[in-house]
Amino acid sequence: MMFQGFRTFDIDNDGIRIHGRIGGEGPPLLLLHGHPQTHLIWHRLAERLAQHYTVVVTDLRGYGDSSKPAGEPDHANYSKRSMAADQVAVMDELGFKDFFLCGHDRGGRVAHRLVMDHPQAVRKLMLLDIAPTLAMYEKTDRTFATAYFHWFFLIQPAPLPETLIEASPADYIKRTMGGRHGNLEIFDPVAISEYQRTLAQPGAAHALCEDYRASNTIDLEHDRDDRVAERLISCPMRILWGKHGIIERCFDPLQEWRSVAKHVDGEPLPCGHYIPEEVPDMLFQHLLAFMQA
Repeated sequence: MMFQGFRTFDIDNDGIRIHGRIGGEGPPLLLLHGHPQTHLIWHRLAERLAQHYTVVVTDLRGYGDSSKPAGEPDHANYSKRSMAADQVAVMDELGFKDFFLCGHDRGGRVAHRLVMDHPQAVRKLMLLDIAPTLAMYEKTDRTFATAYFHWFFLIQPAPLPETLIEASPADYIKRTMGGRHGNLEIFDPVAISEYQRTLAQPGAAHALCEDYRASNTIDLEHDRDDRVAERLISCPMRILWGKHGIIERCFDPLQEWRSVAKHVDGEPLPCGHYIPEEVPDMLFQHLLAFMQA
């Protein structure tokens, strides 16, 4: 029984259906998931957070039970700009003009673009186990490319990666998620089954690839535009990352985020990449302490 007390919703943004859940009372808090998952990554702390916040969890465009449109030639409809606009539209429809925001992995990249394009919408920002996309591509080395092979596999021209993923979506989930610190044992079997179900949907593998193709093309253009214009994240921001993960090994997260944001703090946690499912109690405490400060 996950997300007790929450209700589900499907909200349209210019023809794109965003699926999610909402529950609790208090200031609005939007939580965004990463690859190759859904909003279920928050199942171990959503109900506790709902005692303090109105919690909104969504499936990003292309993931879970949200819409999975065919990619455009320039991948613009899977740009983080488009995906962030979905989330702003959802929160607006729910009655929230501004909100707290936390994103893990791909959700963190959507959150980064959201706070740049809609700075008035975000009160405080927390990002989980990522460095800025532009920095990660510019500083790719052998260690990073080996560990994050999917970054370079998924951006290959269609339909090569789609065909391989569609051959066994369940195995893609197991091998991608189980190959990191903690293995599959850290995940609830119900959540794994749900990640497998949604990746097996028509168009899901294509959507997954388009997300990454956009990050390697149009998203970098948007990030470079910010750099040239010297635009920075202006709201208070905290970055948390896994002590046993690749971000820790290959990058300096605080240094990288301080190059694109005005007010950043953060620290590593004793886990790998999947912070909401590996150390939910610690993340819960960090969220409360940071958002309520």
